[in-house]
Amino acid sequence: MSTIKFSIEKELNKELGGETAKLGRAGILETPHGIIETPAFVSVGTKATVKALTPEQILDTGAQVVLANTYHLYLEPGDERIKKFGGLHKFMNWSGPLMTDSGGFQVFSLGAAYGKELSKIIKITDPSQMITERSLDSEMPRLAKIGADGVSFRSHHDGSLHYITPEKSIEIQHNLGADIIFAFDECTSPTEDYRYQEEALERTHRWAERSLEHHQKLVHASVLKNTSMGKVGPALFGIVQGGREKSLRKRSAEFIGNLDFDGFGIGGSFAKEDMETVVRWVNEILPKDKPRHLLGIGEPEDLFMGVENGVDLFDCVAPTRNGRGGTLYTHRGKINVRNAEYREDTGSLDPECNCTVCKNYSRAYLCHLYRAHEMLGGTLGSIHNLYFIINLVKCMRESILNGNFEEFKKDFLSKYLFHQTT
Repeated sequence: MSTIKFSIEKELNKELGGETAKLGRAGILETPHGIIETPAFVSVGTKATVKALTPEQILDTGAQVVLANTYHLYLEPGDERIKKFGGLHKFMNWSGPLMTDSGGFQVFSLGAAYGKELSKIIKITDPSQMITERSLDSEMPRLAKIGADGVSFRSHHDGSLHYITPEKSIEIQHNLGADIIFAFDECTSPTEDYRYQEEALERTHRWAERSLEHHQKLVHASVLKNTSMGKVGPALFGIVQGGREKSLRKRSAEFIGNLDFDGFGIGGSFAKEDMETVVRWVNEILPKDKPRHLLGIGEPEDLFMGVENGVDLFDCVAPTRNGRGGTLYTHRGKINVRNAEYREDTGSLDPECNCTVCKNYSRAYLCHLYRAHEMLGGTLGSIHNLYFIINLVKCMRESILNGNFEEFKKDFLSKYLFHQTT
């Protein structure tokens, strides 16, 4: 019995049809802690906090749902401690829907990608971004090592040794108490060769089955223990992997799609030039009646790509990470408000934005805050960036319902990308 319910309100392909048919749709995802109108952008609260923001400020951005990080919360303060507090909702004072990832991406970031400049989107043509699971003598010692049954890793806090299996990941996430959790997987670099991608994929599929089996055992135990309360545990999403390889991505979508998951994540690190085709390969196969989440992607042009190819949920640290550093989104492209050109600028950050920052503060003031290293700069920048991205996806949703998605996309990107490259 699933604790979520997903329904589709309108599909893009109904208006386009033929060879130009799109997979996008507007839907409603019902969770125990509230409704998520999809497509939607998920705010990332890695350590039970969206950095620099209170839950009230998060709500004011229009956020519907927050995603926390299993790996980080397992290490500090510990999932058992959070369980004693009544779960993550009470612990962080967030009353809306919550998601937790599986920790699989940390296998990649602490392993093959450790000590490197890491991004979810990699430029294949850049030799410095050639990341492989095979260690080189010149690399920093890795903190994670992948085995057949799970991953051993050393804490980046104190060097203590830990071992995470699919079963352990699911137990941690049940303790955290989110509405939606993810199966344990192995995220691979798109620069890995076919042989390793296939090996990792088979491992991810075995781990998916084990994650699902253990999840169902915990749910069954919860039902027996809490019959009168009707508790059945969180919803579980399976994760599709396979790198850049069409045959592997399709194989993974078919395998994961045929398991009894409540929804699906599209995982992996992507090559910018073929991310769109990878997403389409997967979503043409995954069950239409269940939600799909594109993990770790959040730039405006990539959000449009995901929506028109059938993605319902997105998450990414980019809005808040950029906001803390002074790189801010506008309808005329991103700007670095720390630059000297903004020191005398009395205008609004983005006249087309309705967030509290754009209504009340000038570019000059924001420039001052960042240049003076005041914490308020990071807070205001994060509020604006989150509002911008969350409401951009909300506008995409409205354009699907109104039947003018293509026009909205063309109008937005013609201004945003033009100024981004000039």
